[in-house]
Amino acid sequence: MYKYAQFIIVLLLAFQLELSATVPPKYHVIGFYNVENLFDTVHDEGKNDSQYLPDGQNQWTPDKYAKKLRNIARVINAMAAENGQYHSILGLAEVENGKVLQDLVSLDELSQAGFSFIHRESPDPRGIDVALLYRPDCFKPIETVAIPFKYDVDGKKYDRTRDILMVRGKLMGEMFAFFVAHLPSRLGNKGEDLRCWGAELIYKNSKELERKYPGIKIVVMGDMNDNPTDLSMTKCIHAVEDISEVGRGQFFSPFISMFKDGYGTSEYKGSWNIFDITMVNRRLCGKGCGYSIRKSDDVHYGYVFKKPFMTQQSGQYKGTPFRTFSKNEFINGYSDHYPTYIVIGK
Repeated sequence: MYKYAQFIIVLLLAFQLELSATVPPKYHVIGFYNVENLFDTVHDEGKNDSQYLPDGQNQWTPDKYAKKLRNIARVINAMAAENGQYHSILGLAEVENGKVLQDLVSLDELSQAGFSFIHRESPDPRGIDVALLYRPDCFKPIETVAIPFKYDVDGKKYDRTRDILMVRGKLMGEMFAFFVAHLPSRLGNKGEDLRCWGAELIYKNSKELERKYPGIKIVVMGDMNDNPTDLSMTKCIHAVEDISEVGRGQFFSPFISMFKDGYGTSEYKGSWNIFDITMVNRRLCGKGCGYSIRKSDDVHYGYVFKKPFMTQQSGQYKGTPFRTFSKNEFINGYSDHYPTYIVIGK
């Protein structure tokens, strides 16, 4: 009798999931998450991944790798619980290859999401790339382009960093393009011109899409290694703070006002930053345009997802994102960044 009752419950749950999958969502969650060095335990030829091998500096064993995957899944599930549904689109940074993405979406813990992914290898020396998770019941990819990051100005050449991923497709019948970026690091207080160049690359390609596909909706997301108020974001990608002032050829950046109001996604030497930025073009900024961005509260349009389990509760880094390693010691955390997202609806 008990086994029969269990069987009935399983059937009812399966029927409920099947029924919910047939009902188009009224809104979509679109986000970005720097998952902090998601490496497998096998050497990839041509990549400087020795730190993340079983005999490497971090002693990166299959057990630690499995814990890392489950921790990322826990964050994604927590966001789904918060929003009542999984992300329709979730950009990722710092993933090594397609294998780690397949391992992630194949976890039992994420089976209900039904994620597929898009990834292209890039020439980054460490082997960390960007990628896009998406729900096939919401989004139908049409075109994928890996935009090479080639910098050649005044004799300065630079082409050894992450490509910018562009995926164009239909989100519930409407044409969208998603850019996912991880712009060059700030290490050594360098790279401002490179980040500006990367932002200009995104902007140039977004304008080409708008000319080719009038009415297309564009979302730019990524770890920009700059705050939303920095030159690369305001001048080079033409992002503005006030949604009512978004002009032709500009982007609305919800995280400008959030940064000014003290929100943060990562911390460095006591200062909080929002490097994890999502912005939208004008076609997502008003009524009468199909899907448009929705407010997260009375003032803001973005979300920083921050929960106690994702935050260091003690020690030197108390109150900051609970990372995977601390001084090469595995502490079984999640990431040194909090994820961000926006919600769009009709």
